[in-house]
Amino acid sequence: MSIAVVNPRTGAADYSIEPVRADTVSPLAADLRARQRAWLELGAEGRAGSLRRLAESVARHREALVAALIDDTGRAGLSSIEVDSVIGMLNRWAQSAPALIARYQASGQSTAIPSITTSTRLVPYSLVGVISPWNFPLLLSMIDTVPALAAGCAVIVKPSEITPRFIRPLMQAIAEVPEVASVLTVIEGDGSTGGALIPNVDFVAFTGSVATGRKVGESAARAFIPASLELGGKDPLIVLASADPVKAAEIALRASVVNTGQACQSIERVYVARPIAERFLATLVEKAQAVRLNYPDIKVGDIGPFISARQADIVQTQIDDAVSRGAKLLAGGRVETLGGGKYLRPTVLTEVTPDMLVMAEETFGPVIPVTIFDSADEAVAHANAGIFGLSAAVLAGTTEDAEPVAARINAGAVSINDGSLTTMVWEAEKSSFGASGLGPSRMGDSGLLRFFRKQLLIRQSGAPAPLAAYSEEGLRPR
Repeated sequence: MSIAVVNPRTGAADYSIEPVRADTVSPLAADLRARQRAWLELGAEGRAGSLRRLAESVARHREALVAALIDDTGRAGLSSIEVDSVIGMLNRWAQSAPALIARYQASGQSTAIPSITTSTRLVPYSLVGVISPWNFPLLLSMIDTVPALAAGCAVIVKPSEITPRFIRPLMQAIAEVPEVASVLTVIEGDGSTGGALIPNVDFVAFTGSVATGRKVGESAARAFIPASLELGGKDPLIVLASADPVKAAEIALRASVVNTGQACQSIERVYVARPIAERFLATLVEKAQAVRLNYPDIKVGDIGPFISARQADIVQTQIDDAVSRGAKLLAGGRVETLGGGKYLRPTVLTEVTPDMLVMAEETFGPVIPVTIFDSADEAVAHANAGIFGLSAAVLAGTTEDAEPVAARINAGAVSINDGSLTTMVWEAEKSSFGASGLGPSRMGDSGLLRFFRKQLLIRQSGAPAPLAAYSEEGLRPR
Protein backbone atom coordinates (compact mmCIF):
# COMPACT_ATOMS: atom_id res chain seq x y z
CA MET A 1 0.00 0.00 0.00
CA SER A 2 1.39 3.40 -0.98
CA ILE A 3 2.16 6.07 1.63
CA ALA A 4 0.99 9.64 1.01
CA VAL A 5 3.56 12.43 1.44
CA VAL A 6 2.45 15.92 2.50
CA ASN A 7 3.95 19.14 1.15
CA PRO A 8 4.74 21.24 4.26
CA ARG A 9 3.97 24.54 2.51
CA THR A 10 0.57 23.57 1.13
CA GLY A 11 -0.59 20.85 3.50
CA ALA A 12 -1.55 18.79 0.43
CA ALA A 13 -0.68 15.13 -0.01
CA ASP A 14 0.81 15.55 -3.49
CA TYR A 15 3.32 12.68 -3.59
CA SER A 16 3.46 9.05 -2.59
CA ILE A 17 5.96 6.26 -2.07
CA GLU A 18 5.72 2.50 -2.40
CA PRO A 19 7.21 0.95 0.72
CA VAL A 20 9.53 -1.99 0.22
CA ARG A 21 7.81 -5.09 1.57
CA ALA A 22 9.42 -6.62 4.63
CA ASP A 23 9.79 -9.98 2.89
CA THR A 24 11.89 -8.44 0.10
CA VAL A 25 14.46 -6.89 2.43
CA SER A 26 16.26 -10.16 3.11
CA PRO A 27 16.96 -11.06 -0.56
CA LEU A 28 17.94 -7.47 -1.28
CA ALA A 29 20.43 -7.57 1.60
CA ALA A 30 21.83 -10.90 0.44
CA ASP A 31 22.36 -9.51 -3.06
CA LEU A 32 24.21 -6.43 -1.80
CA ARG A 33 26.32 -8.50 0.57
CA ALA A 34 27.36 -10.75 -2.34
CA ARG A 35 28.45 -7.73 -4.38
CA GLN A 36 30.40 -6.17 -1.53
CA ARG A 37 33.47 -8.35 -2.13
CA ALA A 38 34.15 -6.76 -5.53
CA TRP A 39 33.72 -3.29 -4.00
CA LEU A 40 36.20 -4.14 -1.24
CA GLU A 41 38.71 -5.47 -3.76
CA LEU A 42 38.81 -2.09 -5.53
CA GLY A 43 40.99 -0.99 -2.61
CA ALA A 44 40.80 2.28 -0.73
CA GLU A 45 42.10 4.35 -3.65
CA GLY A 46 39.75 2.68 -6.12
CA ARG A 47 36.76 3.32 -3.88
CA ALA A 48 37.89 6.92 -3.42
CA GLY A 49 37.84 7.39 -7.17
CA SER A 50 34.29 6.03 -7.31
CA LEU A 51 33.19 8.40 -4.56
CA ARG A 52 34.62 11.32 -6.51
CA ARG A 53 32.64 10.21 -9.56
CA LEU A 54 29.53 9.99 -7.39
CA ALA A 55 30.17 13.56 -6.21
CA GLU A 56 30.30 14.65 -9.84
CA SER A 57 27.08 12.78 -10.58
CA VAL A 58 25.29 14.34 -7.59
CA ALA A 59 26.45 17.74 -8.86
CA ARG A 60 24.90 16.98 -12.26
CA HIS A 61 21.61 16.15 -10.52
CA ARG A 62 21.86 19.08 -8.15
CA GLU A 63 18.86 20.97 -9.51
CA ALA A 64 16.52 17.97 -9.21
CA LEU A 65 17.77 17.15 -5.71
CA VAL A 66 17.32 20.74 -4.52
CA ALA A 67 13.80 20.85 -5.98
CA ALA A 68 12.89 17.60 -4.21
CA LEU A 69 14.24 18.89 -0.89
CA ILE A 70 12.35 22.16 -1.27
CA ASP A 71 9.09 20.27 -1.77
CA ASP A 72 9.85 18.02 1.19
CA THR A 73 11.03 20.66 3.68
CA GLY A 74 9.52 23.99 2.63
CA ARG A 75 12.88 25.75 2.62
CA ALA A 76 15.01 26.91 -0.31
CA GLY A 77 18.45 28.15 0.77
CA LEU A 78 19.13 25.34 3.22
CA SER A 79 18.12 22.79 0.58
CA SER A 80 20.86 24.09 -1.72
CA ILE A 81 23.36 24.00 1.14
CA GLU A 82 22.32 20.44 1.95
CA VAL A 83 23.09 19.15 -1.55
CA ASP A 84 26.39 21.02 -1.69
CA SER A 85 27.31 19.60 1.73
CA VAL A 86 26.85 16.06 0.43
CA ILE A 87 29.05 16.79 -2.58
CA GLY A 88 31.70 18.14 -0.21
CA MET A 89 31.33 15.13 2.07
CA LEU A 90 31.92 12.70 -0.81
CA ASN A 91 35.07 14.54 -1.85
CA ARG A 92 36.39 14.85 1.72
CA TRP A 93 36.10 11.15 2.46
CA ALA A 94 37.53 10.30 -0.96
CA GLN A 95 40.56 12.40 -0.07
CA SER A 96 41.07 11.31 3.54
CA ALA A 97 39.95 7.67 3.72
CA PRO A 98 42.86 5.96 1.89
CA ALA A 99 45.54 7.52 4.11
CA LEU A 100 43.48 6.90 7.24
CA ILE A 101 43.00 3.23 6.38
CA ALA A 102 46.70 2.82 5.62
CA ARG A 103 47.64 4.45 8.93
CA TYR A 104 45.58 1.98 10.95
CA GLN A 105 46.87 -1.15 9.20
CA ALA A 106 49.30 -1.56 12.06
CA SER A 107 52.09 -4.10 12.45
CA GLY A 108 54.50 -4.89 15.22
CA GLN A 109 56.64 -7.48 16.95
CA SER A 110 55.79 -9.40 20.10
CA THR A 111 57.71 -8.12 23.08
CA ALA A 112 57.39 -11.45 24.92
CA ILE A 113 58.50 -13.74 22.12
CA PRO A 114 60.87 -12.17 19.54
CA SER A 115 60.02 -14.77 16.90
CA ILE A 116 56.37 -13.64 16.82
CA THR A 117 55.28 -10.71 14.67
CA THR A 118 51.81 -9.27 14.21
CA SER A 119 49.81 -7.16 11.80
CA THR A 120 46.29 -5.79 12.05
CA ARG A 121 43.83 -5.84 9.18
CA LEU A 122 40.82 -3.59 9.02
CA VAL A 123 37.88 -5.76 7.94
CA PRO A 124 34.75 -3.78 7.01
CA TYR A 125 31.27 -4.92 7.92
CA SER A 126 29.81 -6.44 4.79
CA LEU A 127 26.48 -4.62 4.88
CA VAL A 128 25.51 -1.44 6.76
CA GLY A 129 21.94 -0.30 7.26
CA VAL A 130 21.29 3.44 7.57
CA ILE A 131 17.98 4.74 8.94
CA SER A 132 17.70 8.52 8.64
CA PRO A 133 15.30 11.27 9.78
CA TRP A 134 13.27 13.99 8.10
CA ASN A 135 14.89 17.25 9.21
CA PHE A 136 17.89 17.12 6.82
CA PRO A 137 16.75 14.25 4.60
CA LEU A 138 19.63 13.99 2.11
CA LEU A 139 22.49 15.02 4.38
CA LEU A 140 21.54 12.67 7.22
CA SER A 141 21.00 9.81 4.77
CA MET A 142 24.55 10.23 3.51
CA ILE A 143 26.48 11.21 6.65
CA ASP A 144 26.90 7.54 7.63
CA THR A 145 26.60 6.11 4.12
CA VAL A 146 29.62 7.84 2.60
CA PRO A 147 32.25 6.75 5.17
CA ALA A 148 30.76 3.23 5.19
CA LEU A 149 31.25 3.05 1.42
CA ALA A 150 34.78 4.43 1.77
CA ALA A 151 35.51 1.67 4.29
CA GLY A 152 34.42 -0.99 1.78
CA CYS A 153 30.91 -1.76 3.06
CA ALA A 154 27.74 -2.18 1.03
CA VAL A 155 24.90 0.04 2.27
CA ILE A 156 21.10 0.09 2.38
CA VAL A 157 19.53 3.43 3.31
CA LYS A 158 15.95 3.81 4.59
CA PRO A 159 15.07 7.52 4.81
CA SER A 160 12.05 8.95 6.59
CA GLU A 161 8.71 8.49 4.86
CA ILE A 162 7.95 12.14 5.70
CA THR A 163 10.63 13.53 3.35
CA PRO A 164 11.36 10.90 0.65
CA ARG A 165 11.21 12.86 -2.61
CA PHE A 166 14.99 13.14 -2.91
CA ILE A 167 15.31 9.35 -3.20
CA ARG A 168 14.49 9.17 -6.90
CA PRO A 169 16.94 11.85 -8.13
CA LEU A 170 19.59 10.47 -5.78
CA MET A 171 19.15 6.95 -7.19
CA GLN A 172 19.48 8.42 -10.68
CA ALA A 173 22.78 9.98 -9.64
CA ILE A 174 23.96 6.72 -8.07
CA ALA A 175 23.04 4.76 -11.22
CA GLU A 176 25.59 6.80 -13.20
CA VAL A 177 28.41 5.25 -11.15
CA PRO A 178 27.84 1.49 -11.67
CA GLU A 179 30.36 0.25 -9.14
CA VAL A 180 28.66 2.34 -6.42
CA ALA A 181 25.17 1.39 -7.65
CA SER A 182 26.10 -2.28 -7.18
CA VAL A 183 26.60 -1.80 -3.41
CA LEU A 184 24.34 1.14 -2.49
CA THR A 185 20.58 1.35 -2.60
CA VAL A 186 18.03 3.68 -1.04
CA ILE A 187 14.66 2.16 -0.25
CA GLU A 188 11.26 3.68 0.41
CA GLY A 189 9.27 2.75 3.48
CA ASP A 190 8.11 3.56 6.98
CA GLY A 191 9.04 2.29 10.43
CA SER A 192 8.13 -1.29 9.59
CA THR A 193 10.57 -1.22 6.66
CA GLY A 194 13.32 0.05 8.96
CA GLY A 195 12.46 -2.64 11.48
CA ALA A 196 12.80 -5.32 8.79
CA LEU A 197 16.17 -3.90 7.75
CA ILE A 198 17.96 -4.31 11.09
CA PRO A 199 18.08 -8.14 11.30
CA ASN A 200 19.42 -8.29 7.74
CA VAL A 201 22.47 -6.05 8.09
CA ASP A 202 25.77 -6.31 9.97
CA PHE A 203 25.81 -2.78 11.43
CA VAL A 204 23.02 -0.21 11.82
CA ALA A 205 23.44 3.57 11.91
CA PHE A 206 20.37 5.44 13.09
CA THR A 207 19.60 9.14 13.46
CA GLY A 208 16.36 10.17 15.10
CA SER A 209 14.41 10.40 18.32
CA VAL A 210 15.35 8.78 21.61
CA ALA A 211 12.14 6.74 21.61
CA THR A 212 12.80 5.21 18.19
CA GLY A 213 16.52 4.93 18.92
CA ARG A 214 15.76 2.70 21.90
CA LYS A 215 13.75 0.39 19.64
CA VAL A 216 16.55 0.31 17.08
CA GLY A 217 19.13 -0.42 19.78
CA GLU A 218 17.03 -3.22 21.23
CA SER A 219 16.50 -4.76 17.80
CA ALA A 220 20.22 -4.51 17.03
CA ALA A 221 21.03 -6.22 20.33
CA ARG A 222 18.69 -9.09 19.46
CA ALA A 223 20.41 -9.38 16.07
CA PHE A 224 23.78 -9.19 17.86
CA ILE A 225 25.05 -6.37 15.65
CA PRO A 226 26.57 -3.00 16.62
CA ALA A 227 24.40 0.12 16.50
CA SER A 228 25.50 3.74 16.08
CA LEU A 229 22.70 5.88 17.51
CA GLU A 230 22.63 9.66 17.07
CA LEU A 231 19.55 10.75 19.00
CA GLY A 232 17.84 13.86 20.34
CA GLY A 233 19.04 16.81 22.32
CA LYS A 234 17.86 19.52 24.67
CA ASP A 235 20.86 21.76 24.22
CA PRO A 236 21.53 24.41 26.87
CA LEU A 237 23.18 27.79 26.34
CA ILE A 238 24.81 29.50 29.34
CA VAL A 239 25.34 33.26 29.04
CA LEU A 240 27.81 34.43 31.68
CA ALA A 241 27.81 37.94 33.14
CA SER A 242 30.95 38.90 31.19
CA ALA A 243 29.22 38.28 27.84
CA ASP A 244 27.97 41.10 25.62
CA PRO A 245 24.18 40.78 26.11
CA VAL A 246 23.32 42.06 22.64
CA LYS A 247 25.67 39.70 20.84
CA ALA A 248 24.57 36.86 23.12
CA ALA A 249 20.93 37.46 22.25
CA GLU A 250 21.75 37.40 18.53
CA ILE A 251 23.64 34.12 18.92
CA ALA A 252 20.87 32.58 21.03
CA LEU A 253 18.25 33.49 18.46
CA ARG A 254 20.17 32.14 15.49
CA ALA A 255 21.20 28.93 17.22
CA SER A 256 17.60 28.30 18.31
CA VAL A 257 15.58 29.03 15.17
CA VAL A 258 17.66 28.12 12.11
CA ASN A 259 15.71 25.52 10.13
CA THR A 260 12.72 26.45 12.33
CA GLY A 261 14.54 24.84 15.24
CA GLN A 262 14.28 21.43 13.57
CA ALA A 263 17.82 20.31 14.31
CA CYS A 264 19.13 18.14 17.13
CA GLN A 265 21.90 20.65 17.92
CA SER A 266 19.50 23.62 18.20
CA ILE A 267 19.67 25.58 21.44
CA GLU A 268 16.50 24.71 23.39
CA ARG A 269 17.27 26.17 26.85
CA VAL A 270 18.95 29.48 27.69
CA TYR A 271 20.43 30.36 31.09
CA VAL A 272 21.50 34.00 31.45
CA ALA A 273 23.32 35.72 34.32
CA ARG A 274 21.16 38.16 36.27
CA PRO A 275 23.36 41.28 35.78
CA ILE A 276 22.80 41.20 31.98
CA ALA A 277 19.43 39.44 31.87
CA GLU A 278 17.29 42.54 31.29
CA ARG A 279 19.33 43.78 28.31
CA PHE A 280 19.64 40.24 26.94
CA LEU A 281 15.88 39.63 27.07
CA ALA A 282 14.98 42.99 25.59
CA THR A 283 17.30 42.35 22.64
CA LEU A 284 16.17 38.74 22.23
CA VAL A 285 12.50 39.73 22.10
CA GLU A 286 13.19 42.58 19.68
CA LYS A 287 15.19 40.34 17.36
CA ALA A 288 12.69 37.46 17.64
CA GLN A 289 9.81 39.70 16.65
CA ALA A 290 11.75 40.84 13.57
CA VAL A 291 12.26 37.31 12.21
CA ARG A 292 10.42 36.81 8.90
CA LEU A 293 8.55 33.72 7.76
CA ASN A 294 9.36 32.55 4.23
CA TYR A 295 5.71 32.97 3.28
CA PRO A 296 4.28 33.59 0.76
CA ASP A 297 7.58 33.72 -1.15
CA ILE A 298 9.83 30.77 -0.25
CA LYS A 299 12.89 32.73 -1.37
CA VAL A 300 12.28 35.62 1.02
CA GLY A 301 12.39 35.28 4.81
CA ASP A 302 14.32 33.70 7.65
CA ILE A 303 12.48 30.52 8.67
CA GLY A 304 10.07 28.16 6.94
CA PRO A 305 7.18 25.95 7.95
CA PHE A 306 7.29 22.90 10.15
CA ILE A 307 8.25 19.94 7.98
CA SER A 308 5.93 17.72 9.98
CA ALA A 309 2.46 18.93 11.01
CA ARG A 310 2.62 16.48 13.91
CA GLN A 311 5.75 18.22 15.18
CA ALA A 312 3.93 21.56 15.05
CA ASP A 313 1.27 20.08 17.33
CA ILE A 314 3.93 18.79 19.77
CA VAL A 315 5.55 22.23 19.96
CA GLN A 316 2.22 23.97 20.53
CA THR A 317 1.42 21.51 23.32
CA GLN A 318 4.73 22.35 25.02
CA ILE A 319 4.11 26.10 24.78
CA ASP A 320 0.55 25.78 26.11
CA ASP A 321 1.75 23.57 28.96
CA ALA A 322 4.38 26.14 29.96
CA VAL A 323 1.95 29.07 29.89
CA SER A 324 -0.65 27.10 31.87
CA ARG A 325 1.98 26.44 34.55
CA GLY A 326 2.95 30.09 34.90
CA ALA A 327 5.53 30.77 32.18
CA LYS A 328 5.49 34.28 30.72
CA LEU A 329 5.19 34.56 26.94
CA LEU A 330 7.25 37.47 25.53
CA ALA A 331 7.12 36.72 21.79
CA GLY A 332 5.44 34.28 19.42
CA GLY A 333 3.55 31.43 21.00
CA ARG A 334 0.94 30.40 18.46
CA VAL A 335 1.33 28.07 15.46
CA GLU A 336 -0.16 29.74 12.39
CA THR A 337 -1.63 28.01 9.31
CA LEU A 338 -0.62 29.91 6.18
CA GLY A 339 -1.42 28.52 2.76
CA GLY A 340 -1.87 25.08 4.29
CA GLY A 341 1.54 25.08 6.02
CA LYS A 342 2.15 25.38 9.76
CA TYR A 343 4.48 28.15 10.92
CA LEU A 344 5.65 29.42 14.29
CA ARG A 345 7.32 32.77 14.85
CA PRO A 346 10.25 32.60 17.31
CA THR A 347 8.77 32.11 20.76
CA VAL A 348 10.43 33.52 23.89
CA LEU A 349 9.37 32.26 27.31
CA THR A 350 10.52 33.31 30.79
CA GLU A 351 9.69 32.17 34.31
CA VAL A 352 9.94 28.58 33.16
CA THR A 353 10.44 25.69 35.59
CA PRO A 354 12.18 22.34 35.13
CA ASP A 355 8.91 20.40 35.33
CA MET A 356 7.48 22.06 32.22
CA LEU A 357 7.48 19.99 29.01
CA VAL A 358 9.36 22.73 27.19
CA MET A 359 12.26 22.33 29.63
CA ALA A 360 12.32 18.53 29.90
CA GLU A 361 11.47 17.20 26.43
CA GLU A 362 13.02 17.84 23.04
CA THR A 363 11.08 20.66 21.35
CA PHE A 364 12.35 20.66 17.76
CA GLY A 365 10.86 24.07 17.06
CA PRO A 366 11.76 27.79 17.30
CA VAL A 367 11.12 28.11 21.03
CA ILE A 368 13.53 29.86 23.43
CA PRO A 369 12.84 29.37 27.16
CA VAL A 370 15.03 31.66 29.26
CA THR A 371 16.04 31.17 32.91
CA ILE A 372 17.97 33.75 34.97
CA PHE A 373 20.76 32.47 37.24
CA ASP A 374 22.86 33.96 40.03
CA SER A 375 25.99 31.77 39.94
CA ALA A 376 27.92 29.64 37.48
CA ASP A 377 27.33 26.61 39.71
CA GLU A 378 23.59 27.16 39.43
CA ALA A 379 23.81 27.52 35.65
CA VAL A 380 25.83 24.31 35.27
CA ALA A 381 23.37 22.41 37.46
CA HIS A 382 20.51 23.61 35.27
CA ALA A 383 22.37 22.73 32.08
CA ASN A 384 23.14 19.22 33.32
CA ALA A 385 19.55 18.48 34.35
CA GLY A 386 17.62 15.94 32.29
CA ILE A 387 18.47 12.89 30.20
CA PHE A 388 20.10 14.56 27.19
CA GLY A 389 23.76 15.35 26.53
CA LEU A 390 24.20 16.02 22.83
CA SER A 391 25.74 19.48 22.73
CA ALA A 392 25.71 22.85 24.50
CA ALA A 393 27.15 26.35 24.38
CA VAL A 394 28.73 28.92 26.71
CA LEU A 395 29.05 32.64 25.99
CA ALA A 396 31.37 34.92 27.95
CA GLY A 397 33.56 37.96 27.53
CA THR A 398 36.56 35.77 26.68
CA THR A 399 37.16 32.14 25.85
CA GLU A 400 39.18 31.93 29.08
CA ASP A 401 36.03 32.86 31.03
CA ALA A 402 33.86 30.41 29.13
CA GLU A 403 36.06 27.33 28.98
CA PRO A 404 36.04 26.28 32.67
CA VAL A 405 32.23 26.38 32.64
CA ALA A 406 32.06 24.54 29.31
CA ALA A 407 34.22 21.73 30.71
CA ARG A 408 31.66 21.10 33.46
CA ILE A 409 28.72 20.53 31.12
CA ASN A 410 27.67 16.94 30.44
CA ALA A 411 27.49 17.17 26.67
CA GLY A 412 29.45 15.70 23.80
CA ALA A 413 30.33 19.03 22.19
CA VAL A 414 30.28 22.50 23.71
CA SER A 415 30.44 25.62 21.51
CA ILE A 416 32.36 28.48 23.14
CA ASN A 417 31.38 32.07 22.31
CA ASP A 418 29.05 30.85 19.58
CA GLY A 419 26.23 28.35 19.28
CA SER A 420 25.53 25.12 17.40
CA LEU A 421 29.04 24.89 15.97
CA THR A 422 28.83 21.11 15.67
CA THR A 423 27.31 21.48 12.20
CA MET A 424 30.46 23.24 11.02
CA VAL A 425 33.08 20.85 12.41
CA TRP A 426 33.50 17.36 10.97
CA GLU A 427 37.20 16.67 11.62
CA ALA A 428 37.03 16.34 15.42
CA GLU A 429 35.44 13.45 17.29
CA LYS A 430 32.72 13.89 19.88
CA SER A 431 30.54 11.53 21.88
CA SER A 432 26.85 11.80 22.68
CA PHE A 433 26.29 11.84 26.44
CA GLY A 434 23.28 10.40 28.24
CA ALA A 435 20.23 9.51 26.16
CA SER A 436 21.48 11.55 23.21
CA GLY A 437 23.27 8.64 21.60
CA LEU A 438 25.32 5.50 21.71
CA GLY A 439 28.33 4.21 19.85
CA PRO A 440 31.43 5.74 18.27
CA SER A 441 31.55 9.29 16.96
CA ARG A 442 30.41 9.88 13.39
CA MET A 443 32.93 12.73 13.18
CA GLY A 444 36.71 12.66 12.84
CA ASP A 445 38.66 9.45 12.23
CA SER A 446 36.01 7.44 14.06
CA GLY A 447 33.45 8.39 11.40
CA LEU A 448 35.25 5.93 9.11
CA LEU A 449 36.92 3.52 11.52
CA ARG A 450 33.65 2.49 13.25
CA PHE A 451 32.77 0.53 10.10
CA PHE A 452 35.74 -1.81 10.55
CA ARG A 453 36.47 -4.78 12.75
CA LYS A 454 40.12 -5.46 13.52
CA GLN A 455 41.66 -8.78 12.61
CA LEU A 456 45.04 -9.62 14.11
CA LEU A 457 47.44 -11.83 12.13
CA ILE A 458 50.03 -13.45 14.40
CA ARG A 459 53.09 -14.99 12.68
CA GLN A 460 55.52 -17.43 14.22
CA SER A 461 58.93 -17.43 12.51
CA GLY A 462 60.66 -19.59 15.13
CA ALA A 463 60.02 -23.10 16.38
CA PRO A 464 56.51 -23.52 17.82
CA ALA A 465 56.50 -24.58 21.45
CA PRO A 466 55.94 -28.33 22.01
CA LEU A 467 53.42 -29.68 24.51
CA ALA A 468 56.31 -30.53 26.81
CA ALA A 469 56.90 -26.82 27.33
CA TYR A 470 53.56 -26.72 29.18
CA SER A 471 54.03 -29.89 31.21
CA GLU A 472 54.32 -29.69 34.97
CA GLU A 473 58.03 -30.41 34.64
CA GLY A 474 58.45 -27.86 31.89
CA LEU A 475 56.67 -25.12 33.87
CA ARG A 476 58.52 -25.84 37.12
CA PRO A 477 60.60 -22.83 38.26
CA ARG A 478 64.32 -23.26 37.74
